[in-house]
Amino acid sequence: MTSFYDCSDDDGLAEGIKQARAAVENGDLIVLPTDTVYGIGADAFSAAAVTSLLEAKGRGRQSPPPVLIPALTTLDALAETVPQEARDLAGAFWPGGLTIVLPAQPSLAWDLGETKGTVALRMPNNPVALALLRSTGPLAVSSANKTGLPAATTAHEAEEMLGDSVVAYLDGGSVGADYAEADVTETSSTIVDATALAAGDGKLRILRHGVISDEQIRQVVGDALETESAEDSQQT
Repeated sequence: MTSFYDCSDDDGLAEGIKQARAAVENGDLIVLPTDTVYGIGADAFSAAAVTSLLEAKGRGRQSPPPVLIPALTTLDALAETVPQEARDLAGAFWPGGLTIVLPAQPSLAWDLGETKGTVALRMPNNPVALALLRSTGPLAVSSANKTGLPAATTAHEAEEMLGDSVVAYLDGGSVGADYAEADVTETSSTIVDATALAAGDGKLRILRHGVISDEQIRQVVGDALETESAEDSQQT
Protein backbone atom coordinates (compact mmCIF):
# COMPACT_ATOMS: atom_id res chain seq x y z
CA MET A 1 0.00 0.00 0.00
CA THR A 2 1.28 3.46 -0.94
CA SER A 3 1.52 6.10 1.80
CA PHE A 4 2.21 9.85 1.78
CA TYR A 5 4.13 11.54 4.60
CA ASP A 6 4.01 15.30 5.09
CA CYS A 7 7.54 16.23 6.15
CA SER A 8 6.79 19.92 6.76
CA ASP A 9 6.99 19.54 10.56
CA ASP A 10 9.20 17.57 12.93
CA ASP A 11 6.62 14.90 13.78
CA GLY A 12 5.73 14.28 10.14
CA LEU A 13 9.39 14.18 9.16
CA ALA A 14 10.23 11.69 11.92
CA GLU A 15 7.36 9.38 10.92
CA GLY A 16 8.19 9.69 7.23
CA ILE A 17 11.86 8.84 7.81
CA LYS A 18 10.87 5.87 9.98
CA GLN A 19 8.50 4.44 7.39
CA ALA A 20 10.79 5.18 4.45
CA ARG A 21 13.67 3.44 6.16
CA ALA A 22 11.47 0.41 6.83
CA ALA A 23 10.47 0.36 3.16
CA VAL A 24 14.10 0.54 2.02
CA GLU A 25 15.09 -2.26 4.39
CA ASN A 26 12.24 -4.33 2.95
CA GLY A 27 13.56 -3.85 -0.59
CA ASP A 28 10.75 -1.46 -1.57
CA LEU A 29 10.89 1.85 -3.45
CA ILE A 30 10.44 5.31 -1.96
CA VAL A 31 10.17 8.86 -3.31
CA LEU A 32 12.10 11.69 -1.67
CA PRO A 33 12.71 15.39 -2.34
CA THR A 34 16.14 16.67 -3.33
CA ASP A 35 17.31 20.20 -4.02
CA THR A 36 16.86 19.73 -7.79
CA VAL A 37 13.92 17.35 -8.42
CA TYR A 38 12.15 14.52 -6.60
CA GLY A 39 13.92 11.17 -6.70
CA ILE A 40 12.86 7.54 -6.64
CA GLY A 41 15.11 5.66 -4.24
CA ALA A 42 16.08 2.13 -3.31
CA ASP A 43 18.66 0.26 -1.24
CA ALA A 44 21.88 0.69 -3.21
CA PHE A 45 23.13 -2.66 -1.93
CA SER A 46 20.09 -4.65 -3.09
CA ALA A 47 20.30 -5.69 -6.73
CA ALA A 48 16.61 -6.63 -6.70
CA ALA A 49 15.60 -3.21 -5.34
CA VAL A 50 17.72 -1.41 -7.95
CA THR A 51 16.14 -3.55 -10.67
CA SER A 52 12.69 -2.57 -9.36
CA LEU A 53 13.73 1.11 -9.48
CA LEU A 54 14.81 0.84 -13.12
CA GLU A 55 11.64 -1.04 -14.04
CA ALA A 56 9.45 1.59 -12.35
CA LYS A 57 11.09 4.26 -14.51
CA GLY A 58 11.01 2.14 -17.66
CA ARG A 59 14.79 1.89 -17.93
CA GLY A 60 17.29 -0.92 -18.34
CA ARG A 61 20.60 -1.82 -16.75
CA GLN A 62 22.43 0.39 -19.24
CA SER A 63 21.18 3.39 -17.23
CA PRO A 64 22.49 2.82 -13.70
CA PRO A 65 21.18 5.18 -11.02
CA PRO A 66 23.41 7.57 -9.10
CA VAL A 67 23.96 7.05 -5.38
CA LEU A 68 23.02 9.78 -2.92
CA ILE A 69 25.16 10.07 0.21
CA PRO A 70 24.72 11.89 3.53
CA ALA A 71 28.21 13.36 4.01
CA LEU A 72 31.48 14.23 2.31
CA THR A 73 33.22 11.53 4.31
CA THR A 74 31.20 8.87 2.47
CA LEU A 75 33.19 9.60 -0.69
CA ASP A 76 36.14 7.46 0.35
CA ALA A 77 33.91 4.62 1.50
CA LEU A 78 32.29 4.23 -1.92
CA ALA A 79 34.96 5.45 -4.36
CA GLU A 80 38.25 3.61 -4.85
CA THR A 81 40.21 6.70 -5.92
CA VAL A 82 39.22 10.34 -5.39
CA PRO A 83 41.45 12.85 -7.20
CA GLN A 84 42.03 16.19 -5.51
CA GLU A 85 39.98 18.02 -8.13
CA ALA A 86 36.97 15.85 -7.27
CA ARG A 87 37.44 16.60 -3.57
CA ASP A 88 37.64 20.30 -4.38
CA LEU A 89 34.39 20.12 -6.39
CA ALA A 90 32.64 18.25 -3.59
CA GLY A 91 33.88 20.82 -1.10
CA ALA A 92 32.61 23.66 -3.28
CA PHE A 93 29.22 22.28 -4.37
CA TRP A 94 28.12 19.67 -1.83
CA PRO A 95 25.53 19.53 -0.58
CA GLY A 96 24.13 20.63 -3.92
CA GLY A 97 23.46 19.91 -7.56
CA LEU A 98 26.67 18.21 -8.66
CA THR A 99 27.07 14.48 -9.36
CA ILE A 100 30.62 13.11 -9.56
CA VAL A 101 31.43 9.86 -11.37
CA LEU A 102 34.38 8.01 -9.79
CA PRO A 103 35.87 4.49 -9.78
CA ALA A 104 33.79 2.38 -7.39
CA GLN A 105 35.27 0.50 -4.47
CA PRO A 106 35.68 -3.02 -5.91
CA SER A 107 34.94 -4.62 -2.54
CA LEU A 108 31.39 -3.25 -2.36
CA ALA A 109 28.61 -5.82 -2.63
CA TRP A 110 26.25 -4.01 -4.98
CA ASP A 111 24.93 -4.18 -8.53
CA LEU A 112 23.68 -0.85 -9.87
CA GLY A 113 23.64 -1.97 -13.50
CA GLU A 114 26.18 -1.56 -16.28
CA THR A 115 28.42 0.92 -14.46
CA LYS A 116 31.76 -0.29 -15.94
CA GLY A 117 33.23 -0.18 -12.44
CA THR A 118 32.16 3.38 -11.67
CA VAL A 119 29.71 5.03 -9.30
CA ALA A 120 27.98 8.41 -9.64
CA LEU A 121 27.83 10.15 -6.24
CA ARG A 122 25.96 13.21 -4.98
CA MET A 123 25.17 14.80 -1.63
CA PRO A 124 21.82 16.60 -2.07
CA ASN A 125 21.06 19.96 -0.48
CA ASN A 126 17.67 19.10 1.01
CA PRO A 127 16.97 18.60 4.73
CA VAL A 128 14.47 15.75 4.20
CA ALA A 129 16.85 13.88 1.88
CA LEU A 130 19.80 14.33 4.23
CA ALA A 131 17.78 13.21 7.25
CA LEU A 132 16.72 10.09 5.36
CA LEU A 133 20.24 9.33 4.14
CA ARG A 134 21.63 9.69 7.65
CA SER A 135 19.11 7.03 8.69
CA THR A 136 19.42 4.62 5.77
CA GLY A 137 22.93 5.18 4.47
CA PRO A 138 23.62 5.57 0.73
CA LEU A 139 20.62 5.14 -1.57
CA ALA A 140 20.37 4.48 -5.28
CA VAL A 141 18.26 7.41 -6.49
CA SER A 142 17.11 8.47 -9.95
CA SER A 143 14.69 11.23 -10.93
CA ALA A 144 11.10 10.39 -9.95
CA ASN A 145 9.52 10.13 -13.37
CA LYS A 146 8.83 7.72 -16.19
CA THR A 147 11.60 7.84 -18.80
CA GLY A 148 10.81 10.51 -21.36
CA LEU A 149 8.57 12.56 -19.05
CA PRO A 150 9.63 15.68 -17.11
CA ALA A 151 11.14 15.08 -13.69
CA ALA A 152 8.75 15.65 -10.79
CA THR A 153 9.16 18.77 -8.65
CA THR A 154 6.41 17.76 -6.19
CA ALA A 155 5.56 14.46 -4.52
CA HIS A 156 2.15 14.40 -6.20
CA GLU A 157 3.70 14.78 -9.66
CA ALA A 158 5.88 11.80 -8.82
CA GLU A 159 2.86 9.78 -7.73
CA GLU A 160 1.04 10.54 -10.99
CA MET A 161 3.87 8.87 -12.90
CA LEU A 162 5.01 6.13 -10.51
CA GLY A 163 1.81 5.25 -8.65
CA ASP A 164 1.84 2.20 -6.41
CA SER A 165 5.25 1.02 -7.61
CA VAL A 166 6.43 3.23 -4.72
CA VAL A 167 5.59 2.32 -1.11
CA ALA A 168 6.37 5.62 0.64
CA TYR A 169 6.27 9.19 -0.68
CA LEU A 170 8.07 11.79 1.42
CA ASP A 171 6.40 15.12 0.69
CA GLY A 172 8.84 17.97 1.16
CA GLY A 173 6.90 20.54 -0.86
CA SER A 174 7.93 21.95 -4.22
CA VAL A 175 11.65 21.68 -4.99
CA GLY A 176 14.08 23.37 -7.36
CA ALA A 177 12.97 26.93 -6.54
CA ASP A 178 16.45 28.09 -5.51
CA TYR A 179 17.86 27.12 -8.89
CA ALA A 180 14.89 28.69 -10.72
CA GLU A 181 15.61 31.98 -8.93
CA ALA A 182 19.19 31.71 -10.14
CA ASP A 183 17.84 31.64 -13.73
CA VAL A 184 18.95 28.06 -14.35
CA THR A 185 17.06 26.45 -17.24
CA GLU A 186 18.19 22.85 -16.59
CA THR A 187 16.82 21.57 -13.28
CA SER A 188 18.83 18.34 -13.00
CA SER A 189 22.20 17.99 -11.32
CA THR A 190 25.33 18.56 -13.37
CA ILE A 191 27.26 15.31 -13.91
CA VAL A 192 31.05 15.29 -14.17
CA ASP A 193 33.24 12.29 -14.91
CA ALA A 194 36.42 12.21 -12.82
CA THR A 195 37.49 8.66 -13.72
CA ALA A 196 40.19 9.75 -16.18
CA LEU A 197 41.61 12.09 -13.56
CA ALA A 198 41.57 9.25 -11.05
CA ALA A 199 43.45 7.02 -13.50
CA GLY A 200 45.95 9.77 -14.28
CA ASP A 201 45.38 9.61 -18.02
CA GLY A 202 42.90 12.39 -18.77
CA LYS A 203 40.88 15.37 -17.63
CA LEU A 204 37.52 16.01 -16.01
CA ARG A 205 34.58 15.72 -18.42
CA ILE A 206 31.10 17.18 -18.13
CA LEU A 207 28.65 14.41 -19.00
CA ARG A 208 25.47 16.41 -18.44
CA HIS A 209 24.94 20.14 -18.11
CA GLY A 210 22.75 21.02 -15.16
CA VAL A 211 22.33 23.47 -12.30
CA ILE A 212 26.10 23.89 -11.74
CA SER A 213 27.52 25.75 -14.75
CA ASP A 214 30.64 24.88 -16.74
CA GLU A 215 32.18 28.15 -15.59
CA GLN A 216 31.56 27.37 -11.92
CA ILE A 217 33.31 24.03 -12.36
CA ARG A 218 36.22 25.60 -14.24
CA GLN A 219 36.68 28.15 -11.46
CA VAL A 220 37.37 25.25 -9.09
CA VAL A 221 39.41 22.85 -11.24
CA GLY A 222 40.94 25.17 -13.85
CA ASP A 223 42.74 23.42 -16.69
CA ALA A 224 41.79 20.01 -15.33
CA LEU A 225 38.43 20.44 -17.13
CA GLU A 226 38.27 19.35 -20.77
CA THR A 227 37.68 22.22 -23.17
CA GLU A 228 34.95 20.35 -24.98
CA SER A 229 32.27 18.55 -22.98
CA ALA A 230 30.10 15.62 -23.98
CA GLU A 231 26.43 15.15 -23.12
CA ASP A 232 25.40 11.89 -21.52
CA SER A 233 21.71 11.45 -20.79
CA GLN A 234 21.99 8.00 -19.21
CA GLN A 235 22.61 9.18 -15.65
CA THR A 236 19.94 11.08 -13.79
